[in-house]
Amino acid sequence: MTAYLIRRLWQMIPTLIGVILLVFLLFKFFGGDPAEILGGLNSSPEQIEAIRDQLGLNQPWWIQLWIFVKQIVTFDWGRSWATNESVANLFATRLPATLTVMTPILLLEVLLAIPFALAVAYVRGSLTDRTIMVLTTVALSISFLVYVIVGQYVFAFRLGWFPVQGWSDSLWTNLTRYAPLPVLLAVAVSLAPQTRLYRTFFLDEIGHDYVRTARAKGLGERTIMLKHVLRNALIPILTNVAVLLPGIFVGSFLIETFFSIPGLGREVLLAVNRSDYPVIQAVTIYLAVITMLINLLTDLLYKVVDPRVVLK
Repeated sequence: MTAYLIRRLWQMIPTLIGVILLVFLLFKFFGGDPAEILGGLNSSPEQIEAIRDQLGLNQPWWIQLWIFVKQIVTFDWGRSWATNESVANLFATRLPATLTVMTPILLLEVLLAIPFALAVAYVRGSLTDRTIMVLTTVALSISFLVYVIVGQYVFAFRLGWFPVQGWSDSLWTNLTRYAPLPVLLAVAVSLAPQTRLYRTFFLDEIGHDYVRTARAKGLGERTIMLKHVLRNALIPILTNVAVLLPGIFVGSFLIETFFSIPGLGREVLLAVNRSDYPVIQAVTIYLAVITMLINLLTDLLYKVVDPRVVLK
């Protein structure tokens, strides 16, 4: 296990180097000129040149690359080009709001989808199974914007249960007052595809020989589903959850925008609109690192879920 862990961490280094080079090249040679964007349409060439010199864009590309690498190593991304706010402070102040909303969404999505999918797989082929599959297909066909508009109108304007927008400095107030409506709508949207996906995992396991052997031994269907099928289906479920986990640290752009949540997702969207490269680059690099670490953790959890898995 230790040798595998060291080898995987070592393999992350060339991957991270590739990500750093790709991000730098894309922003340096294919992005727009930040000086022209920050200067505006009415700026003179002298003003744009002064902005370019202030941002260090007139330096040779290898010097800019070295500065970029040094920022990654020291975790110091300087300041936002658009707001002059420290990028580190931006992360520290925006990330808690994102986690406050996205963490309950992921937990509820997984904890509800697994038993729902297991129950549907248990009654596979029945009228209940077909009805739920039709309902999930319909839910998948509806845009998330429709959920937001209808949810805000019904639960906020008509019933008055939740505020449409707002945020506070209190975690408890945010969890009980401002977060429930976006969490409810996001879970309602994501529950349908996750239920269908996990149902497929369970049905795939039901078709294996060990299930037929368990039935031949006289085990009940419920026991087979809970003790055998569920455990063996956890590996693809963990893989799917690993894909969803990085989204917790970035947030949902639509949710944070429509509900005016001061999270990292909305900040990234604003940074893209105003070509705020330091913010975009920091989010891109950190998200790549988080994704690699989550993949490593998922591989280690495979061994916990199924001891037969051999880590090589």
